[in-house]
Amino acid sequence: MRVGVVTEIKPAERRVALTPAGALELTEAGHEVLVQAGAGVGSGFADQAYVASGARIVDEAKSVWGESELLLKVKEPIKPEYELLNKDATLFTYLHLAADAPLTEALVANGTNAIAYETVVGPKGGLPLLAPMSEVAGRLAAQAGAYFLQAPLGGRGVLIGGVPGVAPARVVVIGGGVVGTNAARVAVGMGAEVTILERSIPRLIELEQYFEGRARVLMSDPLTLREEVSHADVVIGAVLVAGAAAPKLISREMLADMRKNAVIVDVAIDQGGCAETSTPTTHGDPTYVVDDVLHYCVANMPGAVPATSTRALTNATLPYVKALANGVDEALAADPGLQSGVNVRGGEILVPAVAEALEASRSAA
Repeated sequence: MRVGVVTEIKPAERRVALTPAGALELTEAGHEVLVQAGAGVGSGFADQAYVASGARIVDEAKSVWGESELLLKVKEPIKPEYELLNKDATLFTYLHLAADAPLTEALVANGTNAIAYETVVGPKGGLPLLAPMSEVAGRLAAQAGAYFLQAPLGGRGVLIGGVPGVAPARVVVIGGGVVGTNAARVAVGMGAEVTILERSIPRLIELEQYFEGRARVLMSDPLTLREEVSHADVVIGAVLVAGAAAPKLISREMLADMRKNAVIVDVAIDQGGCAETSTPTTHGDPTYVVDDVLHYCVANMPGAVPATSTRALTNATLPYVKALANGVDEALAADPGLQSGVNVRGGEILVPAVAEALEASRSAA
């Protein structure tokens, strides 16, 4: 099968969907790999590294899209790429369609077979292709919170770990999944006072055992959420409903009770954000202020560390890529978890939450 890899064009996105090592495994298995010129440069991979792995370098994105039977990306196609979508290729990437009606419409209109990394389910459950980037994003969220607490950047001027005789920053993590656990882990490591809010009792027990008192672990209910957010220096939104839009847990009204110049890091922004006041930002212009609260809502946080993220992503996706390259229909039939990743096929939306979000968007329009 011809497997294509294009250069990401989302602002400040430096990751690439396949490492040269991954390309080598595919070419050694008899597949043809097409890589757009310069696609790996942002992650530290020169074109020559792909050539040495048996891949063919192609100058233009249009040619890669047009020739590929399996098209690999990192981030969802953005508007300039909509015209390149076609029904003859399978697209394998992060999609987050519940928060992106225009892309959903484009995939449906073009009949594209679109498989989303974030809804593929592993053999033992979980989301194995979302997990590595969630780990990265969670760790970066704590770093971002610490960084933007600095007064010159708009924050409260609080050192996240404090110093002897001076209290550390209070960090509230909403959601105890992969993102939340990694955010809390790094924040604890920096010396912050960390509270994790989670609704699953089994997960609460796991978190309590994991952190062994180094972080407070509380049941997340509306009153507790409001109370904890009001006293936080940093709030990290780590909420996930697989395939669906994130619930709006932080209302505009709640911002009035927050500390002046506190920081919200909304990692859920790919799914629309868990704060009512969240709107996507970029690495080039990452923050804005609403009601004296600094918002950091970068929609591709792991793109800030592409040398790490690209390797972690390929480690996770490559077994699925190899299966799809041996035959898409066969791979989907053999793996129900991979089948759950199919969001759109033949002009039909296969994920109910995505269909509901699109209908809601059409109604609002």
